[in-house]
Amino acid sequence: MRIISGKHKGRRITAPKKLPVRPTTDMAKEALFNILNNQFYFDELRVLDLFAGTGNISYEFASRGATSIMAVDGNAGCVRFINHTANQLELPINAIKSDVFKYLEKTHIQVDLIFADPPYAFDKSEFERISKLVLDRHLITSEGWLIIEHSDKTDLCNLPNFNNSRKYGGSVFSFFTVED
Repeated sequence: MRIISGKHKGRRITAPKKLPVRPTTDMAKEALFNILNNQFYFDELRVLDLFAGTGNISYEFASRGATSIMAVDGNAGCVRFINHTANQLELPINAIKSDVFKYLEKTHIQVDLIFADPPYAFDKSEFERISKLVLDRHLITSEGWLIIEHSDKTDLCNLPNFNNSRKYGGSVFSFFTVED
């Protein structure tokens, strides 16, 4: 995996092979960040990265100037790898080991953007649970976005607060916003 833009543009990061992850492809990540670049000032963003895996998305946000990034993953190896890499590159990422659903039920954090990349095999009800917890608990600001990455075999357009989706290869990013 590589960091596409920002302070660490072009830097390759090699995660241990034993981590149970499916990193977002560079093509999909580049397309996502082109969308975000037109909507947000990265140096003002507070980000929550759920099912963070290798930290691929967190590193990209940090490299582009986001100053507060919380990465949550249930795998201790992933969390160690993210924290080690963040320390090595001096990135403002704090990774914690937690079940994502338990974290969302208990946290009082409020951020500008939440990116969730759960297992593609999730049932639609689990994707809905993510959006419901985020939106019902007001975890994103009024101008904030929830972005869920999922397989092109899953359709989330009927979930509350769905705004739009973009497909890149076999991956889809579904965008959710706070309704006024």
